[in-house]
Amino acid sequence: MIRLYVNVDHVATLRQARKTYEPDPLDAAIAAERVGAHGITVHLREDRRHIQDHDLERIRNAIKGPLNLEMAAVDEMVGIAQKLRPYQVSLVPEKREEITTEGGLNVLSQEKHLNEVRLKMVDAGILFSLFVDPDFAQIDSAFRVGARSIEINTGPYSECTNIEERERALQKIVEGCRHARDQGLRVFAGHGLKVDNVEAIAAIPEIEELNIGHHLVSRSILIGMEQAVQDVQNAIERGVARRHPSSLRTY
Repeated sequence: MIRLYVNVDHVATLRQARKTYEPDPLDAAIAAERVGAHGITVHLREDRRHIQDHDLERIRNAIKGPLNLEMAAVDEMVGIAQKLRPYQVSLVPEKREEITTEGGLNVLSQEKHLNEVRLKMVDAGILFSLFVDPDFAQIDSAFRVGARSIEINTGPYSECTNIEERERALQKIVEGCRHARDQGLRVFAGHGLKVDNVEAIAAIPEIEELNIGHHLVSRSILIGMEQAVQDVQNAIERGVARRHPSSLRTY
């Protein structure tokens, strides 16, 4: 079964709209775990638009499973990660003017810096991952940097509005995942995934972990977090069932 990490950032987005104490992203994290989410993901942005510093330690200490901290590769965030010591750090690109992450990390342009960040994370006992587009050159660069894993950006696939475009985007992801596995990287995926498009991604045999957030939070407003997570897990299971038997793994 693919591991599902639930991103609770946008629970905090709703809370920050009123600068109050509810809804609490920790409550959402606990609800997601209650129905089988493997782990929780949070993105601490430099502008603190949703998750706040005080959320990090509360969530890390209260959840039963691992915490995946998404962050920019900047000194402030590196220091926070070293102090917090989450299970995993996932480096993502970050621009103040963007609404959400718009693309994968340009690893090629900053290999030396990213390797320095990796060493600091490894020294702190933190797993190190990079969020990248399904581009062979970026994947090769992630390998050279020493990443343990990569998270393939599924945003362009998720945003496709016609079948032909979606199939081309999906094929690019399939090829990127295969190339990453051939390089010895563990392969995760995420961005824009939802109950009606995740099945094809879950069917890709190299993928062992998915990060899903906005869709789950959006659906949870109407049907509750537990039901939203269960619906996505069911879609993931349908995708895994489409894999060739020889590709199935136990994690």
